[in-house]
Amino acid sequence: MQSWLLENAVAYLNKRQNTDFDGNPEDDEVRDPTQQEQYSSWALFILIVLLIGSLWTSYYLQIRKIQSIHETVVSIFSGMLVGLIIRFSAGQYIRDAVSFKSSFFFNMLLPPIILNCGYELHLGNFSRNIGTILTFAFAGTFVSAVVLGCILYIWAFLGLEGLNIPFVTALGVGATLSATDPVTILSIFNAYQVDPKLYTIIFGESILNDAVSIVMFETTQQLHGETTGVTGVFKGIGIFLMTFTISLLIGAIVGVLTALVLRYSRVNTMPSIETCLIILFAYGSYFFSNGCHMSGIVSLLFCGVTLKHYAYYNMSRRTQVGIKLIFQTLAQLSENFIFIYLGLSLFTEVTLVYKPVLIVVTMFGICVARWAAVFPLSRFINFVLRARARATGGVAPEQLSQKYQIMLFWAGLRGAVGVALAVGLEGEDADALRATVLVVVVLTVIVFGGTTARMLEILGIATGVPPEEDDDEVLLSHLGLGILSGASNGNDIELGARARGAADSGNVQVTMQATGS
Repeated sequence: MQSWLLENAVAYLNKRQNTDFDGNPEDDEVRDPTQQEQYSSWALFILIVLLIGSLWTSYYLQIRKIQSIHETVVSIFSGMLVGLIIRFSAGQYIRDAVSFKSSFFFNMLLPPIILNCGYELHLGNFSRNIGTILTFAFAGTFVSAVVLGCILYIWAFLGLEGLNIPFVTALGVGATLSATDPVTILSIFNAYQVDPKLYTIIFGESILNDAVSIVMFETTQQLHGETTGVTGVFKGIGIFLMTFTISLLIGAIVGVLTALVLRYSRVNTMPSIETCLIILFAYGSYFFSNGCHMSGIVSLLFCGVTLKHYAYYNMSRRTQVGIKLIFQTLAQLSENFIFIYLGLSLFTEVTLVYKPVLIVVTMFGICVARWAAVFPLSRFINFVLRARARATGGVAPEQLSQKYQIMLFWAGLRGAVGVALAVGLEGEDADALRATVLVVVVLTVIVFGGTTARMLEILGIATGVPPEEDDDEVLLSHLGLGILSGASNGNDIELGARARGAADSGNVQVTMQATGS
């Protein structure tokens, strides 16, 4: 059905476009607004059909408990197939309409995912593993970026492909490909109910890692064209720390202000307005931070954390449930759309220059960089834990076992954040670098994401561990309102079914007041 609709859509576009259209952007200017609106509508329709197919596939895979294939892989391949059809069938305008745009990604697709991650963060588990998470998120990301940047710089210096990549640009590419993807891994971990400690470490590293990678990339962009001596290194570190700290404070302050507004007003008597205000406050922190040349992702992440742990208790009950559902729904749509977007971009981006050897070298480089960011730091973390236990005379806490370290390495697949950052790369080989980043991201999602479930079985990592539920999750399960979310829990369907069964037998009684918290 999807194929028939897409083929007819493309056929319609071909019929309406000029037969002598040669891809010249000037041809777009001669079209009337009505014709452009029709092309935009068909482009959006194609994306919506793909999104519906992706969500339905996700539903089917989880209902049938099929773990060998993951929805993200299906989304990427469906996007690639449709992108290939559009590349050779449609004209320039339709290709432009569905091509990857960093502004659309950062302003529309990424914020819901980061906000939901911050809001869903389990503060107890996070605080118990805070040292490990921060070590991997900060030191690990920095090591990964530097190692990969050095590998790319050395390869370009050898001159085997005629590349001219300055060291700062190479570090920028290293930063883009140090942004790991939390969506695929965490959704698989949710489905398998992986050991909470490992889940929390990977979850915490992933959401902070994206923010750190963005700040690092922006720092390299500010250093572009400058000498990279000792002074430049300290300047870069200073810019990074300042940006991250100020962004964190912006998000936390907005979250606290939201809590105070809810506490000292009667807006909770109007849940619809209350819900709108909370969402607008959160997004306001993101755009305000970006406008101040800080990191909107860092601000939004910590705004979400602050909202959940302070503003939450001043919301009406209906808003508490509504906010959770809205955040999860927006995150789910964004996650699926991103992977479709990536698949489409492989064939709709006509300016990309593919260099197969550079792609192979980069794939090798990210494996080496991930190894350097996981195993040495894991040994350092275990050493610190043992030393602290000896100093206090207590029992050493559970350390990172070898199988956990291997899983951390395997969970380091790259995400769409890197593709969006790569748009800002400059230089004569920028098109080749952007193509390399895109292909590497897609390959890591397919290879590492597609084999994560099997790797859990091979390593014998504990699964089937019931997740800790908060008050909202209990209420949602009682109401039978469980929804699928790659960033929340993968058992909502079962919870909802059990709740509906209990409700039918008269064992569940849920009362929701129209007003009041």
